[in-house]
Amino acid sequence: MPAPVLPDAGTQKLVRVLVVDNDIVHARTMGEGLSRLGYQCSIVGSGTEGARKIEQESFDVVVTDLMMNDIGGLEILSRAKQASPETEVIVVTGHGTVPSAVAAMQQGAFTYLQKPLDLSHLRTAVDRASEGVRLKRQNLELHQRLDEKFGFEGVVGSSPQMLSLIERLKRIAPTDATLLIQGETGTGKELVAQAVHQNSPRKNKTFVALNCAALSENILESELFGHVRGAFTDASSDRVGKFEYANGGTLFLDEVGDMPMATQIKLLRVLESGEITRVGSNTPVRVNVRILSATNRNLEEAIAAGAFRSDLYHRLKVVTIAIPSLRERSADLPLLIEHFIRLFSKRHGKSIKGMSLPARMKLAAFAWPGNVRQLRNVIESMVVVDCDETLDVDDLPVELEPAGAPGTAAVEEAGAAGLPGLAGLVGRPLEEIERLFIAETLKVTGGNREQAAEMLGIGERTLYRKIKEFQLS
Repeated sequence: MPAPVLPDAGTQKLVRVLVVDNDIVHARTMGEGLSRLGYQCSIVGSGTEGARKIEQESFDVVVTDLMMNDIGGLEILSRAKQASPETEVIVVTGHGTVPSAVAAMQQGAFTYLQKPLDLSHLRTAVDRASEGVRLKRQNLELHQRLDEKFGFEGVVGSSPQMLSLIERLKRIAPTDATLLIQGETGTGKELVAQAVHQNSPRKNKTFVALNCAALSENILESELFGHVRGAFTDASSDRVGKFEYANGGTLFLDEVGDMPMATQIKLLRVLESGEITRVGSNTPVRVNVRILSATNRNLEEAIAAGAFRSDLYHRLKVVTIAIPSLRERSADLPLLIEHFIRLFSKRHGKSIKGMSLPARMKLAAFAWPGNVRQLRNVIESMVVVDCDETLDVDDLPVELEPAGAPGTAAVEEAGAAGLPGLAGLVGRPLEEIERLFIAETLKVTGGNREQAAEMLGIGERTLYRKIKEFQLS
């Protein structure tokens, strides 16, 4: 029988089981029975040892006796759940302590088994518990990738801002409402528009994108509405415009705030009538198109300045969403970095194991005026030029080189992490410095405890205690 495995950040690892029982012979019997099925078992003969193991290591399933001489099974259950809420705990109890076992179930135990223990029942219970852990982790991974299964894979992030954005998109997408997407250049407005289309009833129809700022007035009108032969010089044949081409589907108007006023009037007429007229023609053509638009401009200011029509603005903004800048969702930086490393490693045929801490700190300190698009380009550049399978500061493009006079490496790293210089740390309480470094490391890792613990050189359980002690989120 193949060894049971759990998904772990794109790799596979054995299911880890901790067996805790005062009767060491009984504990070994349980452990050996599970090991023969491929589980990776740790066996301890007391509650104290079990608690220490939980503190030092991570386990997927804990099997614990309920009544022990030192630390009881309920305490083991509590500590296991505090250390890792995903861990499942199976309680083993004698006949006279069934009420206590029921209490354990109420406190979060997966199930309880009665002595004398049937190994086949134990194996079945551990199988079910490990499957539950697998499903929980799979669900967590899906949420971190923002519901990739449902078409939002391009909108990567797990910050509160992005989770809120995704939930709003899920409500908007199934409707036919016009949508105005606001955000700085490079925040991913077209990706959001594509996600909305892919989750709408129009997903099997055409999605067409047009940048309104890139074209002159005459060419833009021809692109939108099409033209007939002879409508203007070089119009040697009839041409279908974007509205007709997207009929039944979705038309995305990027940088709609830069649309010329004359074209705005014609677009408004189309939105009101559902008909377009090709340039040079007098025959209206009926179209059924959902309009999504985007801008990095403040359209209300443009209206006040006479550069944008108020009536068109209200037609386009039946629903509005704002995409946060990368500066506003810096917690997503580690997830975006990993996403782009995977993407470009595959695209360019490179084997990239990861990114060094100094490089991550440089990226975390950068202001990202070009937002996610700029980060994407930076990571692609690093992947392309890398020669040792680890993205490091020597792979960073020139635009991320630190400005100003050079200093010591320690000072540069402290500044890159957003921390005070070394002189600013002198004389401060060690506890305050420790809290500061843990908080900044969690920022760099996007809240990933495992990565943060590795960077800090401490155990994950120790980090968990420190997070609670310093009340860090």
